[in-house]
Amino acid sequence: MDKTQLVRIANTAMPFGKYQGRALIDLPEEYLLWFQRKGEFPKGALGELMALTLAIKIEGLDELVRPLKQQ
Repeated sequence: MDKTQLVRIANTAMPFGKYQGRALIDLPEEYLLWFQRKGEFPKGALGELMALTLAIKIEGLDELVRPLKQQ
């Protein structure tokens, strides 16, 4: 994990689904867990960022990422 990934998690909008338009860091942990349980995070960079977001949330570190959001 590097700062670039953290900034992307804070500023990348979910491109589809119930939470479309919401920053990845603002997705509910339960939503990310649902993807994990299904074993189906999206392919590519989005899936990697979503998996990393889940790890951050599980560890309770999401409040450290939120200040990286750009206005």
